Amino acid sequence: MWPRWPSTGAADAEAIHQALQAEQLAAPALLADAYGASVAAIVGVLTGLSAQIDNLHATLSKQFEQHPDAEILPRLPGLGIVLGARVLGEFGDDPNRYADAKARKNYAGTAPITRASGKRRTVLARLVRNRRLADPLVWWAFCSLTCSPGARACYDRHRARGPPISKPFRTLANRWVGILHGCLRHRACYDELTAWPAPQQRAA
Repeated sequence: MWPRWPSTGAADAEAIHQALQAEQLAAPALLADAYGASVAAIVGVLTGLSAQIDNLHATLSKQFEQHPDAEILPRLPGLGIVLGARVLGEFGDDPNRYADAKARKNYAGTAPITRASGKRRTVLARLVRNRRLADPLVWWAFCSLTCSPGARACYDRHRARGPPISKPFRTLANRWVGILHGCLRHRACYDELTAWPAPQQRAA
């Protein structure tokens, strides 16, 4: 459970409002002008940066849409143009590069490492991995929670087991990598029921 902050009463809110409306310490006009010029310069930089980001997104979208895999990747829940392009760029587009889903998961670093010694069995996260690929995969897992009931149920099951909070996202990302591999291997678009079968179907 996240900590719950105590609610602020109406009296406290009114006191804060009056304090903010009261006369404040004033800076000399020369200093105020200097701060104003500084803020104006920062706004100009941010405006230009925002325009460049928009231009980059438009160019990236145009180039990505021309790729054959663009028919498959953006239809996966939570995987838009930017994340899709990052995932495709790091995985590569050679259809024969990964022998199976396990090989793709190992390359992604999402597959856990299992160590067994006698009766003891430990499952650990892979620390050595392609971080340029790991980052968009985690964001993909996060974004999919609101648009895929199957992904949400998978996350909730693992989250209910307790901390650490990052483990459910790694598990979900690992599952998405497997689903991605299946879609690319069979040149099939994503289907929610196929990707996340009902419990009785998984048991069968």
